[in-house]
Amino acid sequence: MVRVLVVEDDERLNQIVCSGIQAAGYEAQGCVNAQEAFDCLYSGGIDMIVSDIMMPGMDGIEMVDNIRRINKTIPILLMTARDDFASKRRGFRAGIDDYMVKPIDVDELILRIEALLRRARIEAEKRLTVGRTVLDAEEMCAYVDGEEISLTVREFNILYKLLSYPKRTFSRAQLMDEFWSGESSASLRAVDVYITRIRDKFSDCEDFKIVTVHGLGYKAVLSV
Repeated sequence: MVRVLVVEDDERLNQIVCSGIQAAGYEAQGCVNAQEAFDCLYSGGIDMIVSDIMMPGMDGIEMVDNIRRINKTIPILLMTARDDFASKRRGFRAGIDDYMVKPIDVDELILRIEALLRRARIEAEKRLTVGRTVLDAEEMCAYVDGEEISLTVREFNILYKLLSYPKRTFSRAQLMDEFWSGESSASLRAVDVYITRIRDKFSDCEDFKIVTVHGLGYKAVLSV
């Protein structure tokens, strides 16, 4: 059974989140600080982490940064009372996969957990299939009906990201941070250029569409 580690110093919220996760058919293990979380991780068997940011001692973002030094693949979702871009940016740069702003809707949390676990399975298999479209991360190749679609590495990575999280909107800044890291001369408009190229190359594909979310960024909408 999938085991989700819940790191939250508010014991009542910890219990609510754990109960919701268990009701959804997963096993939940609660702890109240980063040190307890590390002890659980070292003992093994944890498949995903849901953590608060504001905790006594080591905060959630610092904890994530330390976890990513030893485990680069475990899905991590941060719960935060901060709905500001700077905190989100710190979290994503530390290595989180998703975040939610408190107060937490447990039903939405379960949907996000399911999406992250799906993403983790995709990463493990290194292969993503959407209808007749297949993205092979080992080969860095895309196929539609068995016919290869020529993509650059960056085009492949952007498409793989969007299709891994269907219906989720990614801002230009998020995509820039992940796929143009270290290129200080690149502008946010470079993201638009790559999205246009991807759309052109898959213009005859009916499995998905890359949709512009005006004022925000882009998302993949599946047709299958």
